[in-house]
Amino acid sequence: MTHSQTLALTVGYPARSIAVLTVVGEIDVESVPVLRTRALGLIRQGRPHLVLDMAAVEFCDSAGLNAMITILRYAKDRHGSLSLAALSPQVARLLDVTGVGDLIPVLPTTAEVLTRITTTPGDAPEEAELL
Repeated sequence: MTHSQTLALTVGYPARSIAVLTVVGEIDVESVPVLRTRALGLIRQGRPHLVLDMAAVEFCDSAGLNAMITILRYAKDRHGSLSLAALSPQVARLLDVTGVGDLIPVLPTTAEVLTRITTTPGDAPEEAELL
């Protein structure tokens, strides 16, 4: 598990090209470097399809939105994607008001995101890894 003072991250690998990054806490100017570094690292490691499970995100500011856009662009440059799952009403409203929700797919659950991501044949579930 990766920690900052306001953020904890757990990574799961449901298929060869996919990583699910479970985010707990607050995404703010202090915690964004931890989130961005971990997300970009997963994409660099061959997991171009990234899902942020945000069910336990209590707060997100403009630095968090900027990080999501950076992660999205990085993933797309590597033929991948960024999707968000399980947003709180406050974070969903922030994405709607700013238009970021039009750029990044948002679904109610991680399972729904995973069914929408097209993966290569032969992808097999793997055990979750705690970092």
